[in-house]
Amino acid sequence: MKKIFSLLIIFLITSCSSVSRFGAGVDITFDPRTIGMQIDDTIMQKNLSARLALADKKYFLAIQSEVRDGNIFLSGKVDEPEEKIKITKMAWETNGVRSVKNAITIKGQHNFKTTAKDILITSQLRSALIFNKKTKARNYTLETINKNVYIFGIAMDKKERQEVINEANKIYDVKKVFPSIYLATELSRNKL
Repeated sequence: MKKIFSLLIIFLITSCSSVSRFGAGVDITFDPRTIGMQIDDTIMQKNLSARLALADKKYFLAIQSEVRDGNIFLSGKVDEPEEKIKITKMAWETNGVRSVKNAITIKGQHNFKTTAKDILITSQLRSALIFNKKTKARNYTLETINKNVYIFGIAMDKKERQEVINEANKIYDVKKVFPSIYLATELSRNKL
């Protein structure tokens, strides 16, 4: 009976997203986390998203969050610096959080040209990771803000982590790369 119940829960969670994906966009076949770890991270992400939406409805679409092994990565745009601080505090208050990386920007600090350049940089890096056979592009969330690239994800080994960072540094006009790339062997629940 427990096996049927567990399979039903997994089916319900995966049916809420695309067919071959689990949670917030990591493909099951490439994700080194266990199903239990993935479920824990998804619960943390949904909990944070719900609390943000309850705090202010505009955060539902304006703020994106990714959770990997209890590490939260925030991105999006807000109107005031105080909002950024408030959202960061809410992320730290999430049950089970290990770290928070905040790439939220303040509106008005961008213009069309910088936004277009950031989108181009992100697209170039996503394409480079897809075509690089040494990386698993689906394991990474990419965000470019004012030509600074933020990478959040899980690498299978140190070589893959370095390869992802190298690809980001090769892109023209990138100011700085901020990697938050964890190794599969570093995942907290794998150390038990």
